[in-house]
Amino acid sequence: MKVPNILLIYTGGTIGMVKDSSTSALRPFNFDNLIKRIPEINLLDCTIDTISFDTPIDSSNINPDNWVSIAEIIESNYNIYNGFVVLHGSDTMSYSASALSFMFENLNKPVIFTGSQLPIGDLRTDAKENLITSIQVAALTKNNEPIIKEVCLYFEYKLFRGNRTTKVNAEHFKAFDSLNFPKLIESGVNLELFENNILSGSTLPLKVHKGFCKDVLILKLFPGIQEHILRQLLSVNDLKGIVIETYGAGNTLTEPWFTDILEKVIAKGVKVVNVTQCLKGSVKMNLYETGIHLKKAGVISAKDMTIEAAITKMMFLLSDESKYTDFKKSYETPLRGEIS
Repeated sequence: MKVPNILLIYTGGTIGMVKDSSTSALRPFNFDNLIKRIPEINLLDCTIDTISFDTPIDSSNINPDNWVSIAEIIESNYNIYNGFVVLHGSDTMSYSASALSFMFENLNKPVIFTGSQLPIGDLRTDAKENLITSIQVAALTKNNEPIIKEVCLYFEYKLFRGNRTTKVNAEHFKAFDSLNFPKLIESGVNLELFENNILSGSTLPLKVHKGFCKDVLILKLFPGIQEHILRQLLSVNDLKGIVIETYGAGNTLTEPWFTDILEKVIAKGVKVVNVTQCLKGSVKMNLYETGIHLKKAGVISAKDMTIEAAITKMMFLLSDESKYTDFKKSYETPLRGEIS
């Protein structure tokens, strides 16, 4: 049986850094020397090739053009490799994993995002375990078919669906969690698979969607938000979509001026989506009077999506409305397992 062939894609981030012994400053790692740095990779039952962005990107600077670059690398190598591991800075990894999940329609191979909290050359680094297990997960097969057939995120012994993750800790190795959907794999002495949680993939040809609308806004509600500021903010020309981070099960203030603002922007064709500020739980706009007001005004429910999935899905759908004439129906329907 032919061993799986995995493509490792380095975009930037802490995992690809080493500390300069003379200055203690971090500098990008040369992935041509990957095996030298992590000889344990030789023990994996797969072959590995590497490719790197010409200029590694700090993940705080990641934008939709970079998502397209990652997708195009995978698209051009899709028939050559059995799986893909994307090394990425942790700060925006959940945004990128969510975006890539929407870009890949009919995905039938693993795309695993991973990174680290400490550089690959650090004595206590988490980079080695994250990288080695991500490659191992990408190489998993059953009946000569990949077991994972979706975009995932692996960090600190757990594999999650990428568009279900959120970064929850900036200091601990357990940096990510998936609070509204269970893990797909847990790494211990053995890899424990939870196969009922894993998407089944598709037998149709891969389609890669590369459009994202950037004329969108995330608005987080807070006690004391001012009417005049909100009116000015939401009167921006060319605004196409707003994701509102609401309280609890999707509640907002019930002041008439707030509903009036929303009704006016919706009347202009702006799509408004309701996502909860809570890390766990779902928007339920039929539960309280405030939610019913939003629903009547035309606000769309993100249900139990993460904020990362909510905004990237909006950007994805708004990029080509000819394909999604009923935005509300498309938004509230799970496309890549992002909604329960």
